[in-house]
Amino acid sequence: MTTTVVVGGSFAGMTAAIQLKRKGKNEHRVILIDQSPLFLFIPSLIWVPFGRREMTDISFKKEAVLKKRGVEFVHAEALETDTKAQVVKTTQGNFKYDHLVVATGPKVNFDMVPGLARHSHYIGTPNGAMKLRKALEEFKQNPGPIVIGATQEAGCMGASYEFLFNLEKWLRDQKIRKKVDLYWVTPEDYLGHFGIDGMPLGESMLKAFMKLFNIHYRTGVGIKEVTTDSVILSTGEALPYKLTQLMPQFVGVDFVQNSPSLLANKNGLMPVDDTYRHPAIGNVWAAGVAVQVDAPFECKQVPYTVPKTGYPSDVTGKVVAKNILRLTKGNNKLIHKPWGHITGLCVMDAGKKEVIILSNRLFRPRVIALMIPNLLYDFVKVFIEKYFLWKSKRGYAWLP
Repeated sequence: MTTTVVVGGSFAGMTAAIQLKRKGKNEHRVILIDQSPLFLFIPSLIWVPFGRREMTDISFKKEAVLKKRGVEFVHAEALETDTKAQVVKTTQGNFKYDHLVVATGPKVNFDMVPGLARHSHYIGTPNGAMKLRKALEEFKQNPGPIVIGATQEAGCMGASYEFLFNLEKWLRDQKIRKKVDLYWVTPEDYLGHFGIDGMPLGESMLKAFMKLFNIHYRTGVGIKEVTTDSVILSTGEALPYKLTQLMPQFVGVDFVQNSPSLLANKNGLMPVDDTYRHPAIGNVWAAGVAVQVDAPFECKQVPYTVPKTGYPSDVTGKVVAKNILRLTKGNNKLIHKPWGHITGLCVMDAGKKEVIILSNRLFRPRVIALMIPNLLYDFVKVFIEKYFLWKSKRGYAWLP
């Protein structure tokens, strides 16, 4: 029997584990290790601060789902791996493997900017989203300027864009919009770059949104420091704030950084080839945000990187599962799916409005590249949330 240990239980990890067991059946033992007992639909965190979603609406316990699909769940923190001994060391003991899948997601680098952790909010975690909810309630009593955006080296500007437009809608609903100067700051060379080198009409559409919603913006800027009352940009400009939310850089988790043999890059991300296999260790794989992806563009002013969203994570989880199964059956013809060749499928929420982003490839050159605004309601965004939670709760990892 072949044993695969999957470290991480979000989009990529859950998909890889369930697919491995589903296709490998009794010939394959699959162990998933994660320090969180819950699966969280992270894209919906943008709605939590505004009370549009509760945590219970967008999360569920993963153990029952995995058990039903024949996957063993270990609720523990993975500490490091010894790739020669083929062992993962955890807070609940050691686990031997024939194949290892690193699907850990990221760690957030709050230390890159002085004052970032202390003074700025972050929408990307349950705790961060709930703190923002409390901060907004306090903000209503004493409104003032707000700064939203991303730091240098960030790669997930999309979530901050979504929070920005949802916040603008909330300010109008609370009847305090006229009391707030709203600022957007981003390392992107232009609005709507998104870390994918933009989309046709994307910049002009985002400029129109900024004008429509009266949002001031700064592009091509980093964050030098966050003080108690101002965000100091790399240009030297100081933007005053009563509330700020900034998307930081993502780096590799401690498990990867504590495992020297994984040969992670300086940011702790895993090197892989186009099959998501480690280039130097034939039985080690990575999927999702843990993967090192080189940006196919040059940043003109301030460094930033590519986005790693739920859909590519799901796709890479499937690719890894298929390739491990092929190898265990003696088939060395593996599936190649470079990150930039994955279909672009994203819906950017804009405060009960949305922009549907579709492309045949994440990175240029593309044959199909569309940004379709829906100014009536964020129907597609809600549908994707409901669909993904429905399929994940049932362990239907093979579905798109």
